[in-house]
Amino acid sequence: MLKRPDYLNNLISYKDTELIKVITGIRRCGKSTLLELYRLWLLENGVAPAQIQSINFEDVNYSYLTNHRTLHEHILQNCVPNKKNYILLDEIQNVEKFQTAVDSLFIRKNIDIYITGSNARLLSGELATLLSGRYIEIHILPLSFQEYLSAFDNKYELSKKYNDYIINSSFPYSLKLRDDPNQIRDYLGGIYNTIVLKDVIERKKVADAALLKRVIRFMFDNIGNLCSNKKIADTLVSSGRQISTNTVDSYLSALTDSYILYRVGRYNVRGKEYLKTGHKYYLADIGLRFYLLGSAISDPGRILENVVYLELLRRRWEIYIGKIDNYEVDFVVQKGGQREYYQVALTVRDKTTLEREQRSLCAIKDNYPKFILTMDDDPPANDDGIQRLNVLDWLADYGQRTI
Repeated sequence: MLKRPDYLNNLISYKDTELIKVITGIRRCGKSTLLELYRLWLLENGVAPAQIQSINFEDVNYSYLTNHRTLHEHILQNCVPNKKNYILLDEIQNVEKFQTAVDSLFIRKNIDIYITGSNARLLSGELATLLSGRYIEIHILPLSFQEYLSAFDNKYELSKKYNDYIINSSFPYSLKLRDDPNQIRDYLGGIYNTIVLKDVIERKKVADAALLKRVIRFMFDNIGNLCSNKKIADTLVSSGRQISTNTVDSYLSALTDSYILYRVGRYNVRGKEYLKTGHKYYLADIGLRFYLLGSAISDPGRILENVVYLELLRRRWEIYIGKIDNYEVDFVVQKGGQREYYQVALTVRDKTTLEREQRSLCAIKDNYPKFILTMDDDPPANDDGIQRLNVLDWLADYGQRTI
């Protein structure tokens, strides 16, 4: 079991707080493993087994508990009186009217409750209304490059390991299958089909599954490109499929709700305003892209940009696509009063390319940190406050960030 200390320590920090701990993320990203690691930590730190109730609602043995009243009664009957009880409920969205059961359990002083879900709708609607201000979300992604490297004794050959990381996928279990590409492909196919079937088609009542899959292929092929609902609809119409912009919007909402795609808006750096038009989408795992589109469609520059986006998301930045005058900044990130700017490129060894990547950053006149991340295996450089770093070093070692 690969330990993920950042997520575990974050979860531990909320122990016994009067908050529901809501763990979200794409299917198979490690939510169940995190709950199991936390259960083991509780046992190692003096909590008796009888004080912990752990239920995975994807396990058929617990199917009788998918009614909210039955679940509520079961948990209360098995609580230890006059002791703190830790309730770990995995894939809670499989329980009918789970919001009511969670809210009722939460108000009991001897219950500390943790729930996971694979859909953003977990935190919308009735649950958000019932629990407003009373929960904390811990969002999990598949493995970072640094976490992927931690599974190897040899931390060298970063370029080769990066290539394996994006092709074989960043889902934790893929590490166990890394010696068999066919098994990895089958595994990714299972994840993809489960997400499309359970989290999109069933939940959205999609009538035309073939059309949905055309939209998914388009989005996987256009990671890192500016997209609009109209552009997507027009492209599909031109290829012979009729689809409205409203249908595109519905499909994209379902895909982002399932955490397979992340939508990023634009920010006008000079005007200091958020722009309403133009968005980019990034994929939760590049291995899924290779699974669906094949290795012939590689687009290494946009893939690298996608990987950097996910890493910035893991580091808990608020992320936007930057616009300054007629130039674009790949990422403007903010956290509290902090801000940083990032450009991502495969290489800037060519003078013209370097000048192009620097141009937008040079147009920004504030003093926040500015970075260019590349695959160039060169020493770090600082050009008038713009730091050039090797992106694999940046991904692999969180501490080596500035020069």
